[in-house]
Amino acid sequence: MPDRIATLAPFKNETFRTIWIASLASNFGGLIQAVGAAWMMTSISSSQDMVALVQSSTTLPIMLFSLIAGALADNFNRRSIMLTAQVFMLVVSIALTVFAYLDLLTPWLLLCFTFLLGCGVALNNPAWQASVGDIVSREMLPQAVTLNSVGFNITRSVGPAIGGAVVAAAGAAAAFALNATSYIALMYALLRWKPERRDDALPRETLLRALSAGLGYVSMSPNILNVLFRGMLFGFSASAILALLPIVARDLVSGGPLTYGIMLGCFGVGAIGGAMANARLREKLTSERIVQFSFVGFAASSAVIALSTNTALTAIVLIVPGACWVLALSLFNTTVQLSAPRWVVGRALSFYQTSTFGGMAVGSWIWGLAAEDLGVSVSLSLASLAMLVGGMAGLKNPLPQFSDLDLSPLNKFNEPMLKLDLQPRSGPIVLQIDYEIGEDDIPEFLTLMARRRRVRIRDGARQWALMRDLENPEIWTESYHTATWADYVRHNRRRLQIDEEIWDAIRKLHKGIEGPRVHRMIERQTIPPSDDIFHKHHVDLHH
Repeated sequence: MPDRIATLAPFKNETFRTIWIASLASNFGGLIQAVGAAWMMTSISSSQDMVALVQSSTTLPIMLFSLIAGALADNFNRRSIMLTAQVFMLVVSIALTVFAYLDLLTPWLLLCFTFLLGCGVALNNPAWQASVGDIVSREMLPQAVTLNSVGFNITRSVGPAIGGAVVAAAGAAAAFALNATSYIALMYALLRWKPERRDDALPRETLLRALSAGLGYVSMSPNILNVLFRGMLFGFSASAILALLPIVARDLVSGGPLTYGIMLGCFGVGAIGGAMANARLREKLTSERIVQFSFVGFAASSAVIALSTNTALTAIVLIVPGACWVLALSLFNTTVQLSAPRWVVGRALSFYQTSTFGGMAVGSWIWGLAAEDLGVSVSLSLASLAMLVGGMAGLKNPLPQFSDLDLSPLNKFNEPMLKLDLQPRSGPIVLQIDYEIGEDDIPEFLTLMARRRRVRIRDGARQWALMRDLENPEIWTESYHTATWADYVRHNRRRLQIDEEIWDAIRKLHKGIEGPRVHRMIERQTIPPSDDIFHKHHVDLHH
């Protein structure tokens, strides 16, 4: 069974295997904690809106802070970031356990604790997901992403049921205590991992500049933008089932915490099945078709759950959205990773997480409000319609297939010898490149320069422009700015192997014997700022 062997191939990597196994324990504890928090909310609050907000409070931090976490993951040691996140979540979990044992939790205090745990997840996820591409080869990346989903859903299949049993037997505080101990194995695995050092003589990007560079890359990457939009729709609509499941277990099928845990377990069983079938489905179906089936599967399941009052039927139906969940989210994740080079992959993933988990957070809140006002059955039925709309959204702009684009650095830039003593922070830097283009080649040249503009802005250039000499119309000048000399060097180092085709085509159109002439200049302000002029004029009037 070659597909099965391909799926398990990343386990040959010892580092990936060790962290994956340790993540099982952490995910197991996290799911037990989630069951405890959701069920405790049903016992300390009669509001269905507050119950749904438990999931929102966990996913909202991912929407709010993932962008910052992605910038940190691309500019700092990823292992250190993950260790920091694990220690933070350990401390919060211990505090939550103490408050629960002392019976001090209120609905809003419980939401605060789950929000803080979500902050730890938001800090950890971009660093870990970006590290997967550092640990395994690009060819194994889809399988590694799938195995991460398998690991999470193995624990989802049994963790919630055990969590429900723990809550039923010993209370939510015991579930919180188990979660606190679950971080230890992953912290140990991370301490053993010795990633390769990334030596870079350039100064580290500031947080705002790193965020700007990430936004520039994503905004110039149509494939990633498409994934962000579909991920947001999926998160918004699909969140209804998980957000309202405690109410379904309590009200529609008249169950308890164990029933809720078993239902989550069935969802996890479906997710494992979807993960294991992932590679085979990618061979037979396009990415867009898989996502459409995932939306439709969620829609049908939500409609059945809304009408069902039978525990067994509801539990069995939950297998379908479990499979659809992992199929869609693992495909979104892999598409983003394969569409972004290593220097920006953390930020690209953080934008994806922000859109998807933002959709989940908003969706959980809205479906909770709908359940409060209209009832849980009506809310799930409305969510089913929203899922169908999300599936049809890809008819016009389908998701791309996994590409074999070479996103490795071009590595042809040599820093020029300068006669001015510039520091890395010196700037702004202005670049002008002169091309000599024949009249017949202008249409092709303009087409190529449009693609060139996208690459320039994607890699950090600002104020890009293309100008034509009025006295010598064959001369065209490309112009752009970078904030500092370090940004200019960084901009050129970001050029990818796939970009070489554009540059070669432009050089062939250039008529000059030598290559296009490059002017590297630094701006110097010679006119006083307007407030200085006003101040001088004001002083002269008084004299």
